[in-house]
Amino acid sequence: MLLDALTLGLGYNATLVAVGAALLGVASGFVGTFLFLRKRALLSDAVSHATLPGIGLAFIAMTALGGDGRSLAGLLAGSALSAGLGLLAVHWVATRTRLPEDAAIGAVLSVFFGLGVVLLTVIQTLETGRQAGLEGFLLGATAGMLRADALLIAAGGAVALALALLLRRPMTLVAFDPGYATARGVNLRAVDLATMGLALGVTLIGLKVVGLILIVALLIVPPAAARFWTDRSGVMAALASAIGGLAGYLGAAISAAAPALPTGPVIVLSAAALFAVSMLAAPGRGLLAGAVRHLRHRRAVHLRQGLLSLAQGLPVHERYTLRLLVRAGLARGDGVPTEAGRAAAAKALRDEARWALLRKERGQDAAAALAAGLEPIESVLTRDELDALDARLLPRGV
Repeated sequence: MLLDALTLGLGYNATLVAVGAALLGVASGFVGTFLFLRKRALLSDAVSHATLPGIGLAFIAMTALGGDGRSLAGLLAGSALSAGLGLLAVHWVATRTRLPEDAAIGAVLSVFFGLGVVLLTVIQTLETGRQAGLEGFLLGATAGMLRADALLIAAGGAVALALALLLRRPMTLVAFDPGYATARGVNLRAVDLATMGLALGVTLIGLKVVGLILIVALLIVPPAAARFWTDRSGVMAALASAIGGLAGYLGAAISAAAPALPTGPVIVLSAAALFAVSMLAAPGRGLLAGAVRHLRHRRAVHLRQGLLSLAQGLPVHERYTLRLLVRAGLARGDGVPTEAGRAAAAKALRDEARWALLRKERGQDAAAALAAGLEPIESVLTRDELDALDARLLPRGV
């Protein structure tokens, strides 16, 4: 069953949902990267919650005019209007009062969401609202998705991704160095508004798939997962898009294979699983890589301390240190150094004196701190620099 879902073999509707969710994930990951780098990821939470009053008001307006209150295009237009007002409210409160931006986000988020819940409650009391199904916009609802809805979501995701690609350079510049961007003539306010507009667009097209409560996860989790793998913004945006697209596709496929599971939460859980894999297995910043680096550092420290003890004729009491020396063939089990151990100990003592002298020299602090005495000093200094250090050490009998 799951294999059929992954290979798009569960029918037309399941295929539409899977493709639409994948495109939504790609757009969300790419746009969310610049929110993440700008340290404004939580602003997307305010945008998503601010859409709820617009959904309720759009339904009331369309039914009052005799139209279909469940028209996705009309509901998205209403949610776009209220979300835009929410963004303006956050900006006004943050710039015209003494409140910080996070407090403004919290205030707008709670007020708009509370208003939206009241409107949904009122709609349920109306004769036309009992079958509205608007609660599906809270957590997403793809079971009744029509072809037109899927095409609208796919088109919106493609447009948002294209605009994000066009604005990638100024958004990256503003995210890393707003002062330099201003000096280069970049309009910070316009770029920030464009970024928020893209986040708003992604939020709107994601309402039907994952809902307004969970769409923020697709804007934050993929970039956070991608950050473990790279330090380059372009690569990070590409990885975030891939992670978001994969999460959307996997979540939709799993939900199609198990119809009792809601699509939106499963997509978010799929993104969380990819985040966990990145956090554990990423070669640069992952937890496993960090543990390996810690073990290597610990091993290097114990080896150096053991060799210094051998060089000074002191016994090696630490069992782990002695075990490392024995494994390396530098000492016997009773702590007596081998021939190779005596040579390595002499070099370790000489290098320790070299590092001590190097740290005292002006302008060499960075190089000394980089290796911290654990890396071979030959990898930091040239042969001529080493000879100069040795010439200064020789009169001291080293």
